[in-house]
Amino acid sequence: MPSWRDDYLSALHERDKKEKANEAVYNSYAKLADRTATLQAARSAEVTRLQEEPRSSPNPKDHKISREKAVLGSPTTGDTITKVRQDLSEAQRSRGLMEAKLQSVTEELQKLRIQSSLDSKRIGELSKEKAMLTTGMRDRDEELRGKAKLLEDVHDETVSLTLQLNMAEEHSQKLRHENKELVDRWMARMGQEADAMNDESKFS
Repeated sequence: MPSWRDDYLSALHERDKKEKANEAVYNSYAKLADRTATLQAARSAEVTRLQEEPRSSPNPKDHKISREKAVLGSPTTGDTITKVRQDLSEAQRSRGLMEAKLQSVTEELQKLRIQSSLDSKRIGELSKEKAMLTTGMRDRDEELRGKAKLLEDVHDETVSLTLQLNMAEEHSQKLRHENKELVDRWMARMGQEADAMNDESKFS
């Protein structure tokens, strides 16, 4: 989940991006304002100059029209007006481009926010799954350790029983050997007694 610091930095970044996006428009309007002020100053100076000249026309209306034509017909004033109009047109065109770009950026930002929300949800789900898998692996490790200990105990028990079996086998062989010796000795004695009885019966 994004922290408040990330949200704050993202908001500052978006603010700077918007301000920079409109920077060209601000500059164009600033230039337009400067040129307008220059035009007004030129018009005022021209009107003042014409007012100070001797009146050659008895008709004030004609004099006013001639003054306006003189002001509007001045090369400097006409060039300034044309330049101001060009700057205004360029500023409006730039503003339209900026508005279209701003709309595109806004839509992209909305998409990214939605994607970020989905990613955050997916990260939460994966974090839960990771926690479950980690717990399962821990339990499985405990189970494997228990089985390994049991296997070791069984192996030790098998070794112990094998030793006992070997010892019992050796003891059994020893008993069989002793029993055979006793049987052989008993058979020999019985044979001697039988021979002796046979010999006695011959003399009698």
